[in-house]
Amino acid sequence: MTSRDSDADIPRLLRAYLDAEYRWARDGEWPTLAIGHAAPELEAAFPDAGVFGLLSAWNPHSVERPEETNRAADAALHQALRNSGAHFLPGISSARNRSWREPSWVTVDLPLQQLDALSRRFGQLGTLYCHRGAAFRLRMYADRPAGADDSLPVDWMTASG
Repeated sequence: MTSRDSDADIPRLLRAYLDAEYRWARDGEWPTLAIGHAAPELEAAFPDAGVFGLLSAWNPHSVERPEETNRAADAALHQALRNSGAHFLPGISSARNRSWREPSWVTVDLPLQQLDALSRRFGQLGTLYCHRGAAFRLRMYADRPAGADDSLPVDWMTASG
C-alpha cells in the first residue's frame, strides 16, 4: 500500500490512533499517556517542562515496512532528537490487543514547530502533543476528512504542509 492509498483510509487510521495505547519509560515502569487526557505523572517527572510530545519514525504514513528499515529510521530520529537539545525518553505506541507496536520517543520541551517538522520529515501520519496541564491532542498530518467529528481532541494539519 502506498501512502496515497492509506490517505483513503484516514478515518480508520484515526480511530486506531484514538484507541491506541501510548506509554513512556520511567525507572523501569511504563506509565500511560492518553489522547484527551492530561499526563500528571509525566508533568511530575519534569516539573519545569511546558510541553510534551510523542512521535515515532516507524512505518511512515502507517504503511508497514521491514524492521531493519524502521530501525534505521528510528536511529535517524534519535539522532535528530539529540541534536535538538530537547529532553526525550523512550516511548511505545501500540494497539490495545498488541497486534501493532512500535517504538516511539516522548519529547519534553520540544517546540511544536520542531515536532511537526520531525513528524513530517519521518513521514508520520499522527503524533501526540500537549501543554502542561492540558490534555494530549492527536496531531494528524493529513487533510481533515469530510464529516470528521469536531469534538475529538484532534488537530488536522494539511497533508501538503
